[in-house]
Amino acid sequence: MRLTPGAGSDVDLDRVDLFDLDLYTEGDPHRIWDVMRAKAPLHHQVLPDGREFWSVTRYEDVCRVLGDHREFTSERGTVVTHLGVDDVAAGKLLTSTDPPRHTQVRRAIGSRLTARAVAPWADGIRRAIVRFLEPALDGGTFDLAEQALRLPAIVTGPLLGIPERDWDELVQLTAMVTAPSDPHFRHGSEAATLAISHHELVTYVTDRVERRRSAGGEDGSLFDHLMSVRVGDVPLTDEEIALDGYSILLGANVTTPHTVSGTVLALVERPEQFEKARADPSLVPNLVEEGLRWTSAACNFMRYAVSDVRIGGGTIPAGGAVVAWIGSANRDEARFPDPHEFDITRTGAKQQVAFGFGSHFCIGAPLARMTLRIFFEELLGRFESIETHGEAQHLRSYFIAGMTHLPIVARKRTTP
Repeated sequence: MRLTPGAGSDVDLDRVDLFDLDLYTEGDPHRIWDVMRAKAPLHHQVLPDGREFWSVTRYEDVCRVLGDHREFTSERGTVVTHLGVDDVAAGKLLTSTDPPRHTQVRRAIGSRLTARAVAPWADGIRRAIVRFLEPALDGGTFDLAEQALRLPAIVTGPLLGIPERDWDELVQLTAMVTAPSDPHFRHGSEAATLAISHHELVTYVTDRVERRRSAGGEDGSLFDHLMSVRVGDVPLTDEEIALDGYSILLGANVTTPHTVSGTVLALVERPEQFEKARADPSLVPNLVEEGLRWTSAACNFMRYAVSDVRIGGGTIPAGGAVVAWIGSANRDEARFPDPHEFDITRTGAKQQVAFGFGSHFCIGAPLARMTLRIFFEELLGRFESIETHGEAQHLRSYFIAGMTHLPIVARKRTTP
């Protein structure tokens, strides 16, 4: 997805197709969202197969849809690739469960993912990132987007207790879930790609759990933690463990790589921002927040209206699917002045909703933030400059905003 919008052009909202994959690989969705926020903050679309959905694009409306489970339920599905087919894991998969059950399970699982809990992992993550960046130090072409797909596995694989021999397979499978139409990851039809990847990931987690039980003892991994979680006095079922392990794998492999490549591209296109960050390392945490806002890697989430809901100047009927466009909310001029400017000194960048909002706020956000902070500390400390060395290739997905290729050439820093 183009992150820096092109020149303004006329947009016919009656003809807009937000499920047009070409829009995200070759088009300019940000210009469409600009017009939707101004003229149609609640937009209705019917797909050729009869499925329909409503879209909200303003920051406040997106937060309302994501934050109020009494009006908008997660228990029929939360990703647009499942539009029209109720989630069979509802009430079991954490992301497809509403409070109070969601809150109870989240609290138990999340105890190992708080900012305090993940802090001791920082040194190991830093060593992993240093190794990741080493191939770019020789001055040759380095495909950052392609390599970054593996970064979450390098960082979180040891924390999850996943052996290195499995990392590449899991990276491929998680990419198939989130971008089933992209030619790099598609196997047959979109539906077949989703079915294969879902089955293989759940089977992988199930097998890992069974092997851990057979081995006995604990290795301190997050999978071990899942197996020990109790909600009240009741342990998670094996199905819940498998599904939530699947969800953790997806979350670990989705946002971080695309935030990395999209933020680096923004810095390459704005050398003054790169120099500002390089000269003042204290700006890195805000650079991360601005990068999250700018890239909005998980660019939407879906909910279903529990009853008729008035929002955005219109009404979503009971049972209607509503897509909350994160990528638009994070460019809402009512919340972020000059939203299409990438500014690492932006005041209020941390108000971005790239990790979602409300009870379903990303459980792994503290780990992702720490990983991104360490990544940019190491990048800025090691490279004097970065240039692109070819065209970026955008992910073919209306759910994940990212790139499959971003060839760069970096010059090693020679001064402190």
